[in-house]
Formats: sequence, structure tokens, C-alpha cells
Amino acid sequence: MASSTDQRICFSLCLFLFLFLHLSTSTTDTPIPAPWPEQFHSVLFINRSGTLQKTDLWYDWPNGRNFNIIQYQQGVLKYDLEWNNGTSFIYTLDPFNRTCKKLHFDVGILRPNWLEGAKYLGQEYADNFLCNVWEKADFIWYHEDVLTRRPVKWIFLTSGMVSHVMTFEVGAVLEDEHWQAPVYCFSKSEPEPRLHNIMSSSLLDLEAAGGDAHGFRQTLISEW
Repeated sequence: MASSTDQRICFSLCLFLFLFLHLSTSTTDTPIPAPWPEQFHSVLFINRSGTLQKTDLWYDWPNGRNFNIIQYQQGVLKYDLEWNNGTSFIYTLDPFNRTCKKLHFDVGILRPNWLEGAKYLGQEYADNFLCNVWEKADFIWYHEDVLTRRPVKWIFLTSGMVSHVMTFEVGAVLEDEHWQAPVYCFSKSEPEPRLHNIMSSSLLDLEAAGGDAHGFRQTLISEW
């Protein structure tokens, strides 16, 4: 017959094994969002409280640049060109009126690992895809396809803007000549506005503290 000491040792070992397996399983079972590829092209359909737009997003981290080409429904085509030094150009081209606004934000484009530290919310279907869902900074819900680990949809909680990811081409790069802002962006003598505490959004700036940077940027784009 086992002694009480042996029973205590056996119980302690079983308890340790249970806790170890529980913690290991919990860590393994909690999905982590995939970092963004360093270069990709994505077509987004965006609904902002009934205002619709199609955006071509060109993300190019190695070259420190991000480009949003925004077609409003039956409206103007606008270009939102962002650089990692904080400089941004929002402009239009022919056949629309030639307009350009040069801005400077406190930081540059999103890092590929911007989703680090996001809170896992579980799984749900989004646009007919089974997705893992995370919340980042009480600002955005990010849906990622369980099978391919590609983004499917993201929802901005403060503005209600919903982005549906229609295509996601990893490694696609826009030719260098398309990254040049038009000459009339450099023809004005007044200094560029510096927007402090508002960070460049590149559609998804989650590092802005205490504000909806993406909603702010969308307001800028729609007004100019």
C-alpha cells in the first residue's frame, strides 16, 4: 500500500502535468495574426456609412512607401501617396481638376508587424470565409482567413468604416514611375502643414492615440 508521502508526490506530479499541458494548449491554440507581406497589392471595397469607394492599395515597405488610389462611386478618382518620412500627397489628375495637398504626419507608413499584441476575439464568418478575428487598440476588428491567413475584412470601430478585401497579391509591386506626385504638388511656396499627434493612416493606422486617424485622413481626402 502506497504511503501518504507517495500519494502526495503523485498528486503533485499530476497537478504539475495538468497545469503544464493546460498552459501549453492555451498558448498553442491562441492564433496570432500573420504579419503583412513587405510588398503586396490589394483591391478593397469600402463602405463608410453608405459612402462607397474602391481602393487600390499598393504597400511597399522595403521602399518606404504606400499608395491608395481611391475611386469614389460615380465620383472623383483621388490619389493618396504616403512616404515613410511622414510626407503625404493627396491629389487628382486629368480629367478631373488638378488639385494637390501636401501634408506631413508625425510618423510614416504602417510596419508589417503592426498587428502584434492584438487581442484575439475568436472565429466568425466574414464575407463567406471562416476567419480568425482580432481587435487592435480598441480601434479596429481585423478578420483573417483561417486557411490562407490572408486578410478578408477590417472594421473601424470609431467611424464604422468597413473594408472588404477583394484581392490580395503578395509580392506585387507598382512600377517606380507611378510613385511620382505631379509637378503641381511642388509649385506652391507655402510650407506643408504639419499634423501633430495624427499619424499617417495608410488605410490602417492604429498607432494614433486617442483618435480615429483613418477617419481623419478620409475626411481630408474627401474634402480636397
